[in-house]
Amino acid sequence: MQDASRRQFITSTALLGAASVLPTTVSAQTACPSLPRLIHQVYFWLHNPDSVEDRNKLIEGLNSLRQIDSVRGLQIGLPASTEKREVVDNSYQVAETMLFDDAAGQDAYQIHPLHKAFVEQYSYLWRKVVVYDSMAV
Repeated sequence: MQDASRRQFITSTALLGAASVLPTTVSAQTACPSLPRLIHQVYFWLHNPDSVEDRNKLIEGLNSLRQIDSVRGLQIGLPASTEKREVVDNSYQVAETMLFDDAAGQDAYQIHPLHKAFVEQYSYLWRKVVVYDSMAV
């Protein structure tokens, strides 16, 4: 029984050692080529930052954007209670990340009637919005 455990340990150690010399800079697109490439991140600062009701209303509105055809993924988040560091900005109240196949999909989203209705119906809730758009490499 000890020999089997020893062989298993040696095999596991050898596999871990081999894995440690493999390249680790694999892009998200290489690892998952089917992932949408355009990442649209939006951060919202509310007029009433302590209002759970306003926050939940905004989240309700953001969820309605899932119905837009060109939106391939949508995640809504709140600031995480991670370590406070100089480079971390968690002063926003709600964050949204959307995935699109490409810039054309994001352009279609911007002019879609549901997006326009969202802005019209919910913009009174926020005092500031910051958007970061990026392409996966």
